[in-house]
Amino acid sequence: MGDAIAGVVERGVAERVFSGAAWSVGDASGPITRGFTGNRRWGGAAVSEDSLWDLASVTKPIVGLVVMALVERGTLALTDTLGALLPGYAARPDKTGLTVAQLLTHTSGLPGATPLWRTHHTREDLLAAIRDTPLPAAPGTRVEYSSQGFILLGLVAEAVTAKPLDALVRELVTDPAGMRETTFTPDAERAVSTEECAWRGRLVTGQVHDENAVVLGAPAGHAGLFAPLADLERLARALLTGGLLRPETHALMTAPHTDGLDLRRGLGWQGRDEVGSPVGTGPGPRSYGHTGFTGTSLWIDPDAGATMVLLTNRVHPTRTATGIEGVRREFHERAMQRHR
Repeated sequence: MGDAIAGVVERGVAERVFSGAAWSVGDASGPITRGFTGNRRWGGAAVSEDSLWDLASVTKPIVGLVVMALVERGTLALTDTLGALLPGYAARPDKTGLTVAQLLTHTSGLPGATPLWRTHHTREDLLAAIRDTPLPAAPGTRVEYSSQGFILLGLVAEAVTAKPLDALVRELVTDPAGMRETTFTPDAERAVSTEECAWRGRLVTGQVHDENAVVLGAPAGHAGLFAPLADLERLARALLTGGLLRPETHALMTAPHTDGLDLRRGLGWQGRDEVGSPVGTGPGPRSYGHTGFTGTSLWIDPDAGATMVLLTNRVHPTRTATGIEGVRREFHERAMQRHR
């Protein structure tokens, strides 16, 4: 079955869905089967154990773990509101009452897929736009995947601790999990390339792909972490075995919180949707994880005792390439067959 899983990923390279990939399927004892295929960029060096991958939105659940660790310590509450936590939000009637829980579950009403970087070219202007733009939906009425919510969660974590987000990620997640090479500031010599970016005028290598994160400059809550495969394996194992949060906190974080709405969401985690799940139908109904725009994913099935990591650069050399959806679904379905 390991060969079947490898075949799925290798076909992605052959069909030019991505130039390189790293993958792992494991259980509570660690990886069962894993591998690397392709190159850091087309025509470049082969991907390897030391390659650093732009995690994109897989950054979000890591920041979610920071937030839940702060909740566990009593530094923050899921019911705390933006009006009480961040400057300027008390004066915004539509946003002052937005809670930490609503930001974590993408039910805040904040918009998704908004390229603020196109019209707001400084950190201050971009953050002001998030604060001042009216909500397109009433809070709690729908799941609207929003990077803005996690940008705000990063600011909230910094505000209540008086520490920078990268230090909090190290202290509360990556150091406890043994993820010593996960970073917001990667070595470009080890980084896997992403897009040939017209806005930046170059092939992006060793800088976050997400443009809003580039404008923000400092580490952000929605995107920007880079990691090697082994660090994501360590995180997956820690999640499966309960090594980061108290059992009751972990259970709360991974439970569904959006029943009755259109998408299944935990606190910082995606659940497996009955229809249209990015990981297909292989993982069980209690499974959870997250995907990233660059072609990354981390998924855990606690009932099967399974961990699954897929890291690619599917936005190289352009984000218009197709095929990652099929590769991702088949990878996870094959991985779950390995556990049956």
